[in-house]
Amino acid sequence: MTEREVIVEADGGSRGNPGPAGYGAVVYAADHVRVLAERREFIGIATNNVAEYRGLIAGLEASAELGAEIVTVRMDSKLVVEQMSGRWKVKHAAMIPLADRARRLVAGFGQVSFTWIPRAENSHADRLANEAMDDGTLIDEVRTAREAEKPTAAPDPVIAAVAAQPAPGWTGATGRPTRLLLLRHGQTELSVQRRYSGRGNPPLTELGREQAARAAKMLAAKGDISAVLSSPLSRARDTAEAAAAALDAPLTVMDGLIETDFGDWEGLSFAEAAERDPELHGRWLGDPSLPAPGGESFDQVRERVDAVRRDLVALYPGANLVVVSHVTPIKTLLQLALGVGPSLLYRLHLDLASLSIAEFYPDGGSSVRLVNDTSYL
Repeated sequence: MTEREVIVEADGGSRGNPGPAGYGAVVYAADHVRVLAERREFIGIATNNVAEYRGLIAGLEASAELGAEIVTVRMDSKLVVEQMSGRWKVKHAAMIPLADRARRLVAGFGQVSFTWIPRAENSHADRLANEAMDDGTLIDEVRTAREAEKPTAAPDPVIAAVAAQPAPGWTGATGRPTRLLLLRHGQTELSVQRRYSGRGNPPLTELGREQAARAAKMLAAKGDISAVLSSPLSRARDTAEAAAAALDAPLTVMDGLIETDFGDWEGLSFAEAAERDPELHGRWLGDPSLPAPGGESFDQVRERVDAVRRDLVALYPGANLVVVSHVTPIKTLLQLALGVGPSLLYRLHLDLASLSIAEFYPDGGSSVRLVNDTSYL
């Protein structure tokens, strides 16, 4: 059923700020009585503001699904209301892609207004957000039960020694981090030809399979790795399967680790893409909010990769994980760990089958221990 006019109330919360976080959103008919949709989700470790933005996005997406043209957004977050109204700037790196996503959704409606309301008037969305955070407790209980069933193994002394160290100097982070061993997939024909390779699915070359085997051997020597996570694309999955077999560790495919969708530039060389769309290609190289034609932007990649990061920190606290992915998702995870802007995406080089290591702490801190190691190849 199509609803021309709706009211969105959204909220988000974090038990720790940053801490276990969730959001809630409710969409009402114009009479503010009939509930048309509810959304809630546990989002892992995040801040209140990030959770609030996620709630707003969920409410806007639900409104779009209902076919709404006029949307009145009511939230008790002064920050989100003022930023989305254009009166305050979005400065925090974690919120920039979320605000951009919300603005793109807003642009799809005929009219959207934002109103601040007291928390007492936002009780429905607040309840949904708290239920979402309660879901996080259940996820943690499942994870704990799963860990209790695992056989114990002697950890590699190298990994054990690193795990026992305090957080790197000057970070101020506390607790044991979730350590992501970020492995880029092995060689394909498109990487040999230096062509845009996003959602296409070229197989590993013979050298690519050898690179995967060498990386797996290196990881197996480290030990104390709880799981292997992989992009769904075959070049990453084949690399990940080699690592999982060598480690005797479970392999899980996560769609959020997929490479950037390069759209119409898929399979083109840098020069060919620049010749095809000279003005757009030039701007795209410096503006992460611009998507390739028919594809996605780096800001959109950051949003989904950050969601993966939150899930991994929530589901595997204090664990060592192998994450097999592609250039842009790995660079994005390093960018998130360093807390730097998008310029890193354009300046950092990652070799095929290279290893980088990023750590994310339960208190929201992060660090980078290694970038682009290929010594084992």
